[in-house]
Amino acid sequence: MNAGRSAHAVFVLFVLGAASVLAQGRGGGPPPTPRASAAIDLTGYWVAVVTEDWQYRMMTPKKGDYGFVPMTPEARTIADAWDPAADQAAGNQCKAFGAAAIMRVPGRVHITWQDDSTLKVEADAGMQTRLFSFGQRPATLPAPSWQGVSIAQWERPPGPPNAPPAGGGLKVVTTNVRSGYLRWNGVPYSDNAVVTEYFDVGALPSGGQVMMVTTVVEDPRYLAVPFIVSSQFKKETDGAKWDPTPCTSTW
Repeated sequence: MNAGRSAHAVFVLFVLGAASVLAQGRGGGPPPTPRASAAIDLTGYWVAVVTEDWQYRMMTPKKGDYGFVPMTPEARTIADAWDPAADQAAGNQCKAFGAAAIMRVPGRVHITWQDDSTLKVEADAGMQTRLFSFGQRPATLPAPSWQGVSIAQWERPPGPPNAPPAGGGLKVVTTNVRSGYLRWNGVPYSDNAVVTEYFDVGALPSGGQVMMVTTVVEDPRYLAVPFIVSSQFKKETDGAKWDPTPCTSTW
């Protein structure tokens, strides 16, 4: 091989190598983690702002007051037999603090990243902890629990081709729950309930941030149609008012 052909071969190899490096930088390498690719920042301390259903969220409603919940006849029979003392004695005082209802409980939540693929949501009311895992639902599930198994994914609005996505929100689907209450007065959801939540963050006109959580509970056994509610939280500067309080069968 003459010197000119040799030099050309070296140049071609250099160009191909540089192209390979650039391709990896554009997407040939591992995809960004859910934490690195977050559509919104949910981390921090948030306090519930009760702007709707005050009489159902700030106190224990009277037995038989099931306003606005699309209950089946079986669910009504169960709620009519509600006995908070029996729940407390049986160790079921957390039935109103499960995944289908915990974001409606007045109090604060603290959101952090447990690792690059898992959001941790702690509620001071009831001292509950939720884990939102990005990825596939595990093939082998643990025993049903108050907070169940939650699978999360970022949702982004469509944008111009080849442009980085802007904004968006978080969708969380929770299953494998232990049966509990949608409200403290015994309105039930079953262990087959599916809880779908949408988390969004926005700016307040007066300054600060608000987190909006839309919760959809589907449970053909106890709900005639999906039960949909929206809850708001205002971001706090720190955890100075964080107040962990154990579950109670009445509020």
